[in-house]
Amino acid sequence: MRRHALALVVFGAAALTPLVIRDGFFLDSLILILMWGAISGAWNVAGGYAGQVSLGHSAFFGIGAYSAALMATRWNASPWLGMLAGVVLAMGAGLVIGYLSNRLKGPYFALATIAFSQVLLIVASRWRGFTAGSEGVPVPFRPGLWTLGFASKVSWVYLVLCLALAVYLVQVYLEHSRIGYQLAGVREDEDAAQALGIPSRRLKVMAVAASAALTSVCGTLWAQYVGFVDPFYVFSVDLSIRFALNAIIGGIGTAMGPFIGSILITSLETFLRAAFSDIRGGLVGIYLIIYGCLLIVVVRLIPQGLVGWFGQRFRVMRRYARA
Repeated sequence: MRRHALALVVFGAAALTPLVIRDGFFLDSLILILMWGAISGAWNVAGGYAGQVSLGHSAFFGIGAYSAALMATRWNASPWLGMLAGVVLAMGAGLVIGYLSNRLKGPYFALATIAFSQVLLIVASRWRGFTAGSEGVPVPFRPGLWTLGFASKVSWVYLVLCLALAVYLVQVYLEHSRIGYQLAGVREDEDAAQALGIPSRRLKVMAVAASAALTSVCGTLWAQYVGFVDPFYVFSVDLSIRFALNAIIGGIGTAMGPFIGSILITSLETFLRAAFSDIRGGLVGIYLIIYGCLLIVVVRLIPQGLVGWFGQRFRVMRRYARA
């Protein structure tokens, strides 16, 4: 239970917040923190635990977003069915990408995933007859749980909290299961893992497929919450970097790392954007420079991530307390 104390504090606070705070801006920020944390946790399954650092995960995110949006607008289907279709498509794509690129390592795998996401971006932006091209797809709002149409942000907080908990539990399972230990072995030294009889390539393909499925679910919920799907956003490389950045800042390969990273980065971005919203025309966007510089400082000083850094300090304090 002590290992999950931080998770209890974070998720418990998220569950209790709507009971005492009803401000729309604050609840929207909370939803985005949980959403980005869940997406980065899904990325962490492949990038953190299997060592398959992908910079094209927006492809799976976009598949989930487009599946639900197109099925709702074309065939009046429930977003839940669109989510299921997105999971199937994303897993299939993850298996193909994982299989074709499982011999690639480091930057070569990252480049392969970027290429895949850009192919989907071109298809979605040019296939106007089906995807509406670069104009994007407005997601129809129909009230109800079956149609995922919630006018209240409180309902969205609890729905996204369930998603975040599910992603967190998947990561905890990987940390304590045999598959998780094997993935850690593959990540640290693939040649040594193969010598011990661990099917490294099959495990990496499975990790990419599972990560793709979770990312697709996040994409569906994001599209329903925002109400619009744009190919140049959902398939962008910037979005993939955001997924990875949350996990790296918070602590790559840890269950709570993506959520801690999301709390820091989302809060910082929101604060800086609000603080510099009234600045004069020539300096519009300066908050992005400050934001980028602060992130560079964090990565430079805490390369192991916030969860790892706090864990080290906590162990040192316990050692002094026992002495």
